[in-house]
Amino acid sequence: MSSITPSFDLPSRTTRRRLRAVAAVGLSATLLGACAAPGNQAGAAPEPSPSTASTKEAPGPAPRLVYTHDGGVAVLDARTLKPVGGVELEGFNRLNPAGDGRHVLISTGDAFRVFDSGAWSEAHGDHSHHYVSDPALTGLSFDADEAGHVVTHAGRTVLFSDGSGKVESFASADLTKGGELPATDQYTTPEPHHGVAVELEDGKMLVTLGNEESRKGIAILSAGKGQDRREIARNEDCPGVHGEAMAGGEAVTVGCTDGMLIYKDGVITKVPSPDAYGRMGNQAGSEKSPVILGDYKVDKGAKLERPTRISLVNTDSASLRLVDIGTSYSFRSLGRGPAGEALVLGTDGGLRVINPLTGAVEKNIPVVAAWEESETWQDPRPALFVQGSTAFVTEPATRTIRAVNLSSGKVAGSAQLEHVPNELTGVTG
Repeated sequence: MSSITPSFDLPSRTTRRRLRAVAAVGLSATLLGACAAPGNQAGAAPEPSPSTASTKEAPGPAPRLVYTHDGGVAVLDARTLKPVGGVELEGFNRLNPAGDGRHVLISTGDAFRVFDSGAWSEAHGDHSHHYVSDPALTGLSFDADEAGHVVTHAGRTVLFSDGSGKVESFASADLTKGGELPATDQYTTPEPHHGVAVELEDGKMLVTLGNEESRKGIAILSAGKGQDRREIARNEDCPGVHGEAMAGGEAVTVGCTDGMLIYKDGVITKVPSPDAYGRMGNQAGSEKSPVILGDYKVDKGAKLERPTRISLVNTDSASLRLVDIGTSYSFRSLGRGPAGEALVLGTDGGLRVINPLTGAVEKNIPVVAAWEESETWQDPRPALFVQGSTAFVTEPATRTIRAVNLSSGKVAGSAQLEHVPNELTGVTG
């Protein structure tokens, strides 16, 4: 799935590409308990790929965490939280899993740059071999005009360029095979906008509708290649369309300022908000649950609303449940557990584990100190990332990362980071 972006309209292109000072990457950590058609290259000279000399065979998959900081990208061993490397990279960078368990796509404004986390597995008959190497920028990138959302689903990775409306998709497993970018299929929306696209198992594609001034809904395109795809369904009753999520049974949702759209079994359904303005612009889905977890905002004029209610949209019944969790949260606070549990990291420092079908808060795990969301969405704030049965939570104020065992409901350990963490994601290795 794509990384979550804030549900309000984004700042100007210049602001979104603001650069920050370059800082060298360095890390220190304490031990932590175990956690469960070709694309174009950017004009810059390629950085070297991980050295063959640094590659070592590992006894099993080696999951890793990747986070951004002011001036670079750093990588941790997800089991120990020890640093394993990183790179310097100017600007405000956004992280997106590439879908192959190894790479991360970094949205840098004019490109989706391919970053190698340095951990992967290769099938060999009835078993696999596992490898680790130094993390590195590969030098490969997909050209983009305002690189935006990345969505992975059904073995396909789909890139959306906000400034051009270009939708570029490829087989996730083919990324960097033979040291080159994979063949891609390209489709361009009628007008550029801050949007998203999802390719489904049957080859159909969902794309958002809009332009630089407004966004209004979604269209479903037939299976096919490029502009040969034809529109087979449309819904324009979704003002401010934003984000996407997938629920069990391949239901796709997108948020609106007055509800949520569900595309399932060939039908588009609107789930309205109970308020005239009730925005669900950020969502988190799970293959194990028919329910989508979303935020819920009701103050259209707020510079920054700090909501205390979350939305739970059941894609089977097309119904909405609002739950007041007693604390505010941010767009980086939403996640899903291994059984489909809804996870919300509150500004009171607690990680709530919520039953998505009933809305009952089953656990509230203290993880970090109380915090307040900055009005500048690019600023660091506690971030939640879930890998298997472990929830990782960053605390920028103390340059700390913590691992929460979702089975026991306890913090398994923590590590001190040299840099202030911002965005967080990971790979399975």
